[in-house]
Amino acid sequence: MKQRRFLVLEDGSCYPGYAFGSEKDAIGEIVFNTGMTGYQETLSDPSYTGQIITFTYPLIGNYGINVDDYEGVLPGLKGMVVHEVAEHPSNFRSTKTLDEALKDFDVPGIYGVDTRSITKKIRNAGVMRGTMVSNADNLDAIVASLKAYELPVDEIQLNSIKEIKKFAGEGPRVVLLDFGFKDNILAELLKRGCEVILAPWNTSADEILTFNPDGIMLSNGPGDPTSVPEAIETIKQLIAQENLPMFGICLGHQLISLAGGATTYKMKFGHRGANHPVKDLATGKISLTSQNHGYAVDEDSLSQTDLVATHSALNDGTNEGVKHKTKPVFSVQYHPEAAPGPHDANYLFDHFVDMMKAVQGGKQHA
Repeated sequence: MKQRRFLVLEDGSCYPGYAFGSEKDAIGEIVFNTGMTGYQETLSDPSYTGQIITFTYPLIGNYGINVDDYEGVLPGLKGMVVHEVAEHPSNFRSTKTLDEALKDFDVPGIYGVDTRSITKKIRNAGVMRGTMVSNADNLDAIVASLKAYELPVDEIQLNSIKEIKKFAGEGPRVVLLDFGFKDNILAELLKRGCEVILAPWNTSADEILTFNPDGIMLSNGPGDPTSVPEAIETIKQLIAQENLPMFGICLGHQLISLAGGATTYKMKFGHRGANHPVKDLATGKISLTSQNHGYAVDEDSLSQTDLVATHSALNDGTNEGVKHKTKPVFSVQYHPEAAPGPHDANYLFDHFVDMMKAVQGGKQHA
């Protein structure tokens, strides 16, 4: 027998549906994702910490869950909203259903709801708080508790590693600052032979420099970039170094911009999906990109900094990349490592490696 579940939004909307995944209730910020595939990577992406994801594609779970495509160790998302969940997936790599995976991770889901209506509401009103409950009889009380709920501000601290980890390689040495990194960022660096030192988000500039790095990578991550002023100060000190290449992705892009003196703002409903067109302002080339962010860099604020805009989103004109005028520092708002999504922007990892090799010279590592 199907178990009833209700999705309630802070504006008083109530969507009746059916439960899958964990039996517990959930509360978080409700957002939508436009990807047709990639639900496993989305489920395990640390950038979704604290959020309830609504998938716009009507059928989710049709190719099951496999052991290889997770992007993080544990999901940070609070819940999953789908129109229809596949009960009998078909794929040679599949080892379990989406329902089984959500049960394993203790993440609740709801299906049988009008995801198109939910998405249109978020597009019109902006992201808002939402909750999944098994009983919605006292709707006024549920809405009151939603409005009183304070969204978390420590998502980065929750997701970052606590101790330094090292990965061997014969190429340039990269310190990867972890703000909630996706595994495929590390995989792309290792694929290019880099030696990678994975460091917690709050590692100081002095400690980072003791590793004698050839470059710095700033990872993606969840939440508001202004919530980690210590990291912004660290990045500012690293940018001030002579010839130290730096590459920021998503949250890393926002942090580089803040360290450079720009400002950020919360978007109405963000960019989440694997089909976002971005224009390279220097070449005019268009790339389809994978994105997941609810904050953006205010491009007007770049005018008083040493940063210049390099990329722009074609859908809404928001900033999608910057570079430093005199330093080997650049960043993009989208995900060149994909997972899920197109690989149009994968060349940026090659650009970063080439940049490190160009300044590496006769540098010797301990």
